[in-house]
Amino acid sequence: MKKTLRFDHRLHLSNQLYAYAETLSSSPSELLKELERETHLKTLAPQMLSGTLQGQILRMVSLIQNPRRILEIGTFTGYATLCLADGLHQDGELHTIEVNEELEWLIQKYIRQSEWRSSINLHIGDAAEIIPTLNGPFDLIFLDAGKHDYITHYELAMKKAAPKALILADNVLWSGKVLNENPDADTRMVLEFNAHLRQDPRVDTVLLPIRDGIMVARVRPQN
Repeated sequence: MKKTLRFDHRLHLSNQLYAYAETLSSSPSELLKELERETHLKTLAPQMLSGTLQGQILRMVSLIQNPRRILEIGTFTGYATLCLADGLHQDGELHTIEVNEELEWLIQKYIRQSEWRSSINLHIGDAAEIIPTLNGPFDLIFLDAGKHDYITHYELAMKKAAPKALILADNVLWSGKVLNENPDADTRMVLEFNAHLRQDPRVDTVLLPIRDGIMVARVRPQN
């Protein structure tokens, strides 16, 4: 019987290095700390929250790019939303889409406390229906919704992407299951998405093995 491929057996060392990286990264704001605490207290899947290191990576990307328009697909409780908003251009705006209407109160609670509250637009509903209604172009796009919809969301987002836009997609390592010889249906969808981006001539890609994997794609400028 063939063995299933898994991550490096030195996982304990990886966890220690991850914690070390967090200590040398900028600390999250008190608002983010409170949001993380409440997410763990009041949601059924708090592990979906981006967390300190990934949140600071998203924030750094946004700070470097200083985008005028950001699109986030999959808000959850808004942790990544607030991290991305930190890099917004002074007159920029962020559109974030969440399908679960039961989370709206929690998301809005922390958006209202943010200095970017007038720049963040929350949309509750199906991203496939909402994205076409939004005015682009977007300079920074973050995909973090249902993995079965990743390719659909990506293609819709590409129609709204600015030249040289950055598109980031979360969970592309799928807890290491992308290495399994006999992947389940969910894993196959992630594998299909990863291959779709790698083969897309419109973008350059790099997969960052951070947390559960972040795919970074840069839209190639058209000649």
